Amino acid sequence: MPKCPKCDKDVFFAEKVTSLGKDWHRQCLKCEKCGKVLSAGSHSEHDGKPYCTNPCHRALFGPKGFGHGGTESHTYK
Repeated sequence: MPKCPKCDKDVFFAEKVTSLGKDWHRQCLKCEKCGKVLSAGSHSEHDGKPYCTNPCHRALFGPKGFGHGGTESHTYK
């Protein structure tokens, strides 16, 4: 039985979401920055961790500076 990479518990077929090449519990597939629950295939990845594409991934890892992908209003430190 596969283990969830977030909580390390068994993932049963009925609760399985596959993303980033791993099986997750639906409620464990969350953005590492803001905690928003993500759906498979509709998010971005950095160092094997899921992030919502907009705004978190773009603000953290996208181009920096005014006018690049809407990151000017989302500054994370």
